[in-house]
Amino acid sequence: MPNYVLSCCSTVDVTEDTLDARDIKHIDFNYELDGQWCKDDFGRTNSPAQLYAKMLAGAEAKTSQISAGDYAEHFERFLSQGLDVLHVTLSSGISGTYNSALAARDLLAEKYPDRKVVVVDSLAASSGYGLLVDRLADLRDEGLGIDEVAAWAEEHKLEVQHWFFSTDLTFFIRGGRISKAAGLMGGLLKICPVMDVAPDGSLAVKEKIRTKQRAIKRDLQIMEELAQGGLDYSGKVYISQSECQKDARELANEIEAKFTHIDGPVRIWDIGATIGCHTGPGTVALFFWGKSRA
Repeated sequence: MPNYVLSCCSTVDVTEDTLDARDIKHIDFNYELDGQWCKDDFGRTNSPAQLYAKMLAGAEAKTSQISAGDYAEHFERFLSQGLDVLHVTLSSGISGTYNSALAARDLLAEKYPDRKVVVVDSLAASSGYGLLVDRLADLRDEGLGIDEVAAWAEEHKLEVQHWFFSTDLTFFIRGGRISKAAGLMGGLLKICPVMDVAPDGSLAVKEKIRTKQRAIKRDLQIMEELAQGGLDYSGKVYISQSECQKDARELANEIEAKFTHIDGPVRIWDIGATIGCHTGPGTVALFFWGKSRA
């Protein structure tokens, strides 16, 4: 048995049961909905449907990173048991939580001189972050030590490909990621922006494609171009979605028909509250192992 725990944040956008089954510990993000603080706790506080209904009705949603104090409390649960901690954070390109985790590590160093907390910036988001943590759990289960797993993560984390498209630009406009003029024109022309996560972990608009069907086809084409092994890709594929299960399933069906060697069926997850507060409903995100984004 390893003498360390693998840990992440709830923003990995898989299910809590999945994390529990893989013995991956987690800490919940927070968000504010019309002045009320809520936990991004895998939909227990607000299911995705409830969250988006409230947002569409005009509720103001704001996200909040995990504090250094909360991280310290989370890490200490394990350090006090004589265990080290490998914690993987949401991308520093979209959240300051990486720095909070580092601050917590430093706060605890004097109290637990014989223990270590290793913090890795995933430079990933949503279920792409989940895909990375899942691979690290494989390596831990193979017997790799905490430093070996952390080193592997640093070397390979940019190989996680993220490709998003959205059919509803409302909350991208509200959050300032797309201008009102561009959003209005995009709505009229049925434009679905195709986005990825840049090497610095930030979200970047790559292409503007008309119609959802073309965006789905473009995601499929991108995967063929970038996946490790091309059409012979044999890794896992994750898709996350915000209240557009039908679109996500259509993309998954296309992938399963074209990439016949993938590891199991395509896993479809809900986009959690933290990411969902920024995307709103109508977003589909595709994740797979591919060429490095560096």
